[in-house]
Amino acid sequence: MNAKSVDILKSLVQLDIDAVGAYSQAIEHIENTHISENLNKFMRDHQQHIDNLSNILRVNGEEAPEISKDFKGFILEGFTSLRSITGDEGTLKAMRTNEQLTNKKYKEAVEDLSLDTDVIATIESNYRDEQEHLSYIEGAIEARIWEKTGTSY
Repeated sequence: MNAKSVDILKSLVQLDIDAVGAYSQAIEHIENTHISENLNKFMRDHQQHIDNLSNILRVNGEEAPEISKDFKGFILEGFTSLRSITGDEGTLKAMRTNEQLTNKKYKEAVEDLSLDTDVIATIESNYRDEQEHLSYIEGAIEARIWEKTGTSY
């Protein structure tokens, strides 16, 4: 595995580590059960991404990043926490920003031609999860589901 591939994988692992932290903050502030259940699922997806990308690194003799926030992670968590004070709407809007960043980084990785085919397949699978997360969050904001009791999106 070339150095660029290793850097891309480590960057994505760190991105997912930071996403888990942001989701953890967001979930603490969500009142709507349906939204909370979906955000918990998305947090588990990010954890799975950490596991599968870290495994690829280890199989190739590389060390995976440790599970700790980097500077960007502290910023994302702080931003999420501040936006969450305004309730479910603010929390979802913070998570939309986080997922837009995650989608952008995964899209860039999928389009990188220097990655091996098997690595691309894993990244594409993770990217589909990220697209699903963003789609749900954007739809939930548009539908204002926090205002609808007993309704789910």
